[in-house]
Amino acid sequence: MAPRCWLWWHWLGWPRIRPPSASNSTNSGFYRHFSAQKNPQICVVGSGPAGFYTTQHLLKHHTQAHVDIYEKQLVPFGLVRFGVAPDHPEVKNVINTFTQTARSDRCAFRGNVVVGKDVTVPELQGAYHAVVLSYGAEDHQSLEIPGEELPGVCSARAFVGWYNGLPENRELAPDLSCDTAVILGQGNVALDVARILLTPHELLEKTDITEAALGVLRQSRVKTVWIVGRRGPLQVAFTIKELREMIHLPGTRSILDPADFLGLQDRIKEVPRPRKRLMELLLQTATEKPGAGTAGQALATRAWGLRFFRSPQQVLPSPDGRQAAGIRLAVTRLEGVGEATQAVPTGDTEDLPCGLVLSSVGYKSRPIDPSVPFDSKLGIIPNVEGRVVGVPGLYCSGWVKRGPTGVITTTMTDSFLTSQMLLQDLKAGLLPSGPRPGFAAIQALLSSVRPVSFSDWEKLDAEEVSRGQGAGKPREKLVDPHEMLRLLGH
Repeated sequence: MAPRCWLWWHWLGWPRIRPPSASNSTNSGFYRHFSAQKNPQICVVGSGPAGFYTTQHLLKHHTQAHVDIYEKQLVPFGLVRFGVAPDHPEVKNVINTFTQTARSDRCAFRGNVVVGKDVTVPELQGAYHAVVLSYGAEDHQSLEIPGEELPGVCSARAFVGWYNGLPENRELAPDLSCDTAVILGQGNVALDVARILLTPHELLEKTDITEAALGVLRQSRVKTVWIVGRRGPLQVAFTIKELREMIHLPGTRSILDPADFLGLQDRIKEVPRPRKRLMELLLQTATEKPGAGTAGQALATRAWGLRFFRSPQQVLPSPDGRQAAGIRLAVTRLEGVGEATQAVPTGDTEDLPCGLVLSSVGYKSRPIDPSVPFDSKLGIIPNVEGRVVGVPGLYCSGWVKRGPTGVITTTMTDSFLTSQMLLQDLKAGLLPSGPRPGFAAIQALLSSVRPVSFSDWEKLDAEEVSRGQGAGKPREKLVDPHEMLRLLGH
């Protein structure tokens, strides 16, 4: 412990050390390099969209800034790699922009470093002029109902991580031997999961879905997927693109109850245009006569449906108590208007048989370090426009700043704003004025950790692409961290 403490105070003491004489050209150059006015050292924690957009904006608007991006995974890109559905490759094109940022000589990727464990936030603050926390929402909201712990129940987040190759979810092995699956939640993630469960495997074979997941999906017996929401059609959280994909999914048909849409035509006249278009498509699909769709839908062997005004009350066990066999739903009604609309139980219940329950009721951020304020109720770091409350020089961006809402472009705008606040504080002299050592100080603390560079990632990237080519896929993702390190010679 003593050497670590010595290094810590040694680095903290640097700003108070008198610079060497000009005759010592090597050391003089060293101090000029770490001048806070010209070369601010900035640390970003998290390499997902929020982390990369924050970095991109900092490098663009301060031509001498240097940014180190720390990431707990061995690979970069966060939810773009591990959250975007494999059949949405166009959404992943943003990786090209992030790659250009990472290749800048003023940016360095430091993968395989867990902030809060391998290095603390105060240690980062001592080594950098500013620290930005952009680590996203790494957990899921629990249902907090009886039976949630039964086999056959898992979070949509874990299921998505499993088919997208997130190392921590590679052992998930969901049991898809049942006929019916229920997804709790009506956002885009819920529709992504439903689509992956129902998509013909010959279409998935052309994507970057993991081979292990593809093998399980090939054996799947799931024929019907119910997507359940507490409120009504007007309150769904998915977007029209995802709905269209479900409607046109080959070999499937939709099950919508026209009674759920009574009076909707009149109510949508005043809603914003994107929501109106979404409602019109839902209404059209619900009221379409059987057989009016495509020939493929008429012969469909699989189905998906939306169940509205239902709230999960209990996961029902199988007779032997060893497996989920259904879910008890409380029937709800809406009270309030506009954004204040709430689903209130009516007292009635409904049992829905199923062998798989996937909860998709929201992602949740975790506290990263005891030194960082955290609002456990809202699941965010308390902040004002990205400045962490009560901790000068500490910032946040993305989902850990505002909550797990919005799409990649929302995160981009949000991250740019945080970057602007940081640069304003730097210009106003509110950040440390002395030199900061940056990664040199942190590297000395990582005796048991082998950080992964961006060039290391590019070697792994080439290996994934090579493995995918043989199977006609864009890539075959590496999912075992030990194998990744072995391929890198460690």
